[in-house]
Amino acid sequence: MTETKSDLVDLTPDRVHELDRKHVFHSWSAQGALNPMVITKAEGSYIWDQDGQRLLDFTSQLVFTNLGHQHPRIVSAIQEQAAYLCTVAPQHANAARSEAARLISTHTPGDLDKVFFTNGGADANEHAIRMARLHTGRIKVLSTYRSYHGGTHLAVNVTGDPRRWASDHGAAGTVHFFGPFLYRSQFHATTEAEECERALQHLANIIAMEGPQTIAAIMLEAIPGTAGIMVPPPGYLSGVRALCDQHGIVLIADEVMSGFGRSGRWFASELDGLVPDLLTFAKGVNSGYVPLGGVAISAEIAATFDERVYPGGLTYSGHPLACAAAVATIRTMEDDRVVEHAAALGDEVFAPGLAELARKHEWVGEVRGTGAFWAIELVKDKATREPLAPYGGTSPAVNSVVAECKKRGMLPFVNFNRVHLVPPLTTSALEVTEAIEILDEALTAAAG
Repeated sequence: MTETKSDLVDLTPDRVHELDRKHVFHSWSAQGALNPMVITKAEGSYIWDQDGQRLLDFTSQLVFTNLGHQHPRIVSAIQEQAAYLCTVAPQHANAARSEAARLISTHTPGDLDKVFFTNGGADANEHAIRMARLHTGRIKVLSTYRSYHGGTHLAVNVTGDPRRWASDHGAAGTVHFFGPFLYRSQFHATTEAEECERALQHLANIIAMEGPQTIAAIMLEAIPGTAGIMVPPPGYLSGVRALCDQHGIVLIADEVMSGFGRSGRWFASELDGLVPDLLTFAKGVNSGYVPLGGVAISAEIAATFDERVYPGGLTYSGHPLACAAAVATIRTMEDDRVVEHAAALGDEVFAPGLAELARKHEWVGEVRGTGAFWAIELVKDKATREPLAPYGGTSPAVNSVVAECKKRGMLPFVNFNRVHLVPPLTTSALEVTEAIEILDEALTAAAG
């Protein structure tokens, strides 16, 4: 085969930026205010920007590069798959999709052994809700405030954060309730046990007031991600499971962000022994190398469609390149004990390092997380807990913290008044320590 020159090799960073601003319409943004960073290279836990600066990527982009950038095993799997079968229509079986489904099923909880593949997390959540409605014959879906479930029309209405507001006309059959969040408790709780008990009673009241016979599903992020990495108190998820069982409601666990090792478990549902009826995934299933998501389906719900046609599908469902990347990702996680490594990072490096930041800095109100999934709540005052940026917005102080981090070589994930540290699960303990030290210096500089 004759070697060909890439059509992109001559594009300089300046030209890339120029073309982006002229032709690319960005998500969740006012277009005129954008000045996007150009990423020219990535490897492992690092990215390089247009100025040649190397940055520790503690965003995992949008919390999906769970095995880091340019992992050789995933890259090779995509190349090998492309060499003999790039694509195929979803009605045909193919090796990559069959093996990906088998591997996913070996790690999902309970009897979630059937997998419906989608292109990402939002459409996984859309299809999970559709399955729940068809299975139960009911319409309403309950979900929490401080949640994110996707940007498509139904998924963004199920979402509980401000990104919902512009598209929510109150007509999608969605109802919101408060989940547990002790630091900003809606229930005047003072302990995790109180918060759990009162949050479950609140949900029971909502179910009673809405009419249990009208509710198809309760959808929960096993650990709310972008909304704040609020690890549910022990007993909460299992308590929701009991309420669903009592009323014949389908329980959907959204593990799009928290799944595939992010929490230090294969799935965050394991932290409370939860077996949902439907489990949605994306992001970490193949480290985001090729778009892929899906719904893991219980035997009971799968049986609903044994003789009844499921009225849904996608052109690229189970795309061979994406599924080949998933096979390589999951096998690497198994072989290299990546989930165990993420758990150790959380227990031995993140938890003590961030606790020290909380003791040292007046702006740090709380740190919380598990595995490689951490949030730092920034406040103006520790006593009043007033956020350093408003709910749904930002502030010069938070922007300054981010700028100081980047200046020192670390890219954090930021949302409202929080800095999230969500690196690849393959990040070393030394790299995590370095990132925490950078954040320490950035907080000092920004506050000064």
